[in-house]
Amino acid sequence: MEPANRHLIYVTRDVNTQLSAQFNARGWEVEVAASARDARRALRSDAAAGGLLDLSSRFDSHEIIALEPCLTRPNVGWVAATAPGQMQESALRRLVLDYCYDYITMPYEAPRIVDSVGHAYGMVVLGARDEEEDEPPAHTGEGEMVGSCEAMRMLFRMIRKVAMTDAPVFVSGESGTGKELTSVAIHERSARRAAPFVAINCGAIPTHLLQSELFGYERGAFTGAHQRKIGRIEAAHGGTLFLDEIGDLPLESQASLLRFLQEGRIERLGGHESIAVDVRVISATHIDMQRAMAEGRFRADLYHRLCVLQIDEPPLRARGKDIELLARHMLERFRKDGTHRLRGFSADAIAALHNYAWPGNVRELINRVRRAIVMSEGRHITAHDLELAEYVEIAPVSLAQAREAAERQVIEVALLRHRGRYGDAAQELGISRVTLYRLLSSHGMRDIHPEPGDQRLSS
Repeated sequence: MEPANRHLIYVTRDVNTQLSAQFNARGWEVEVAASARDARRALRSDAAAGGLLDLSSRFDSHEIIALEPCLTRPNVGWVAATAPGQMQESALRRLVLDYCYDYITMPYEAPRIVDSVGHAYGMVVLGARDEEEDEPPAHTGEGEMVGSCEAMRMLFRMIRKVAMTDAPVFVSGESGTGKELTSVAIHERSARRAAPFVAINCGAIPTHLLQSELFGYERGAFTGAHQRKIGRIEAAHGGTLFLDEIGDLPLESQASLLRFLQEGRIERLGGHESIAVDVRVISATHIDMQRAMAEGRFRADLYHRLCVLQIDEPPLRARGKDIELLARHMLERFRKDGTHRLRGFSADAIAALHNYAWPGNVRELINRVRRAIVMSEGRHITAHDLELAEYVEIAPVSLAQAREAAERQVIEVALLRHRGRYGDAAQELGISRVTLYRLLSSHGMRDIHPEPGDQRLSS
């Protein structure tokens, strides 16, 4: 029996009613999209869907370019319907090869294409299940663990494995890669998840205060100690203690921490009572620990106590397609910070995202996207909005992306030169005003409002 409530996005200029009826009979809810804008509206949900792209209805090249972002959506399984000989066109051949699970050439039997779309939909559902298995638990904080590249899948598998034990974990990686998020994920998957997760940045606390922050103190232990204070280690009893930037821990505190790890007991400053504390320790740093030990800045015996299990955080520049995935995720998350509605990232912005080295990793990406959301003046975030304009020309882009970016730029310059007068801009570009409106619409550059008295848009 066919599953109910499957969603089909049928992109066509000429609806085949018999084909739609076949889909309805097989349990599909058909939504027809006659343009790129209609397709984007139909794709607002992240739920799995089937997609039928009717290329035989002859979309023009600008509409095909505008449809391309819809075809990249990972939650839709696309199948193309083509006219005889249409696959001889290199642009359409690349489109089908890059984004479609299958294609069928007319004339075709309706059951055949319904089966093909059903297969594409099934593959999308299977992929979504694999991603769910690889996903860590939900997280709070400035960023979230988002990714589907092999490096992140390996990280998610490591998180699941180490969460099942109680051994100390050492998380290494560059600044901004999400070491604390990984530590939270381990805690939330462990048997200690109902107990506290306590974090302390060993490099952010002055040396003379670090001992009291870690171990606490009794009333009268020093000037200003008017009452007892519980330290971070004791506050994490039963849960997880996260020691961030452990490489910056002073040698004096390293000795005290080593003694706690060996004995499982602490003494508050100014106290004489030995207190048993049960915590799981996760530590992290961005520095080269082997070099720190060789230079005498970090005790080797403490390092080996902390580094029973090790996890390496991948830098953002090594995460490939995840860079764009993260950027879009952050746009959705912080979209409300902007003063106008954004449609996404321009082609030059995508190129710059992939070409930039990201020394600040995910933290830098979040900051650049948030700033661009506020500062952007167009409907798309550009490389200039991300302050990465100098990384566009040398970035690897497809011919379609380069053509789209160049076309947008020429139109924008013409409109600026003529102060938004569509007729004058169209004349300079050598096209009709109707064609200019259509180009603006296909590029998502603005909502189209015809000038008073202009009746030609009805064509």
